[in-house]
Amino acid sequence: MTIQWFPGHMTRARRQIQDKLKLIDIAIELLDARIPLSSRNPMIDDILMQKPRLVVLNKSDLADPAMTKEWVQYFADRGIAALPIDATTGYQIKEIPERAKVVLKDKIDAQIRKGMNPRPIRALIVGIPNVGKSTLINKMANRHVAATGDKPGVTKGQQWIKTGGGMELLDTPGILWPKFEDQQVGYKMAMIGSIKDQLLDLADIAFHTIRYLLKEYPGDLQDRYEIEKIPDVSKPFETDDIVDIMEHIGRKRGCLQSGGTVNLEKASLVILRDLRSGKLGRITLERPAIQSKKQEAPDPVR
Repeated sequence: MTIQWFPGHMTRARRQIQDKLKLIDIAIELLDARIPLSSRNPMIDDILMQKPRLVVLNKSDLADPAMTKEWVQYFADRGIAALPIDATTGYQIKEIPERAKVVLKDKIDAQIRKGMNPRPIRALIVGIPNVGKSTLINKMANRHVAATGDKPGVTKGQQWIKTGGGMELLDTPGILWPKFEDQQVGYKMAMIGSIKDQLLDLADIAFHTIRYLLKEYPGDLQDRYEIEKIPDVSKPFETDDIVDIMEHIGRKRGCLQSGGTVNLEKASLVILRDLRSGKLGRITLERPAIQSKKQEAPDPVR
């Protein structure tokens, strides 16, 4: 599976970011705590070059807490500060300016030695569509200053926003990369809704979701949908096993069509909505120990 696109507004967003680099002190790279590396734009290192960076893991309320701790350690081992947050509730939002000051300590200390009063930190917030940038900015500014939505591509322009935390923020549109060559990255992003559902077959996305849950979170899957017996997780799954579970879920949720058969598309929507809303539990869709070198985190910026 190779998904290709490069909408014009994403091309413009990349140019806008590069034009503003000389004006900012630090980049806040917003990732999804459920897929920290799959939600990283692999082009972002080239776009940001050597700008200091703070990684922020949003939607940590939906992610497996134990896995989030492992991801924080994963980035720390690579010299990168990572902070789990929840932009909707404001969890740890106030920590962002303080963490940014730590990253910029050498620069701030140099300004103080020169007798300068450090000005507010200017930060650029970057991330893929639907990762929560606008929600984060609104929470940090304590007012509605950036458009939000539950679909990718809500933010279209860019604007400077003052906050009460000693930071000035630059919001930018989400930037996806030209194509997904790694099939699993595409599916993970589709599972959490970071790419439009219309780009992939819903039943295919739900199929991969169930397969992952059977391997990593079988208890959550079984409890949510009252499944009497699930396949032995120590053995390879048969395709029919997963389809049987999807049909079971469809019958449980009334996703029936003419003749009493299960409408797999409707059942798939149920599964994906439950995953994205947290009704299936706190689920992380990738683990640090199994990431490929293609998805390695950036080298620390000194």
